[in-house]
Amino acid sequence: MIPVAANDVAFSSHAVLLTAFTLFQIAIYDRGSQTVSKITIAIVTGAWMIVAICVVIAIQTHSWLWLVSCFNMLQVSMTAIKYIPQAIMNFKRKSTTGFSIGNILLDLLGGLTNYGQMAVQSFDQHSSVNFFGNIGKTLLSLVSIFFDVLFIVQHYLLYPKKKPERSPSPEPVNHVSLVTSSQHV
Repeated sequence: MIPVAANDVAFSSHAVLLTAFTLFQIAIYDRGSQTVSKITIAIVTGAWMIVAICVVIAIQTHSWLWLVSCFNMLQVSMTAIKYIPQAIMNFKRKSTTGFSIGNILLDLLGGLTNYGQMAVQSFDQHSSVNFFGNIGKTLLSLVSIFFDVLFIVQHYLLYPKKKPERSPSPEPVNHVSLVTSSQHV
């Protein structure tokens, strides 16, 4: 049994559409002097090469489930690659200023509910195939939850926003009114 539910397909389709929309925006909006780094070009080129090799092997051997597993592992790798620079930058700056914690909280909620869904299905089916039958889904949740917890610890515990210092209250001073009432004139 392949433990892929309709919501898994909907989630993947949603992610592909949002990524395509983001890439479309990158293509049409002015980026100023920003360029794509050589490291990014190397990573993307390597990912496309892996995809091409896996597709060729899958076509020759008719191993379509193996091809999906390759894509899952690529997705897990790209997720880790996506999170690592932010974690390092937060550590180096000792700050999460400019970092949106809201999306991280939502991502953590998604990862935890994903595990909840797999646990309920496993309990219902009296099998652990939901955890081990789709290892890409399990690993993606583990990687996401790990980095989400790391970012939450960085944001709230290690590098919380510093509250602005209040200056001491000035001593009361007699103020003379600059505007006088027309009744006193």
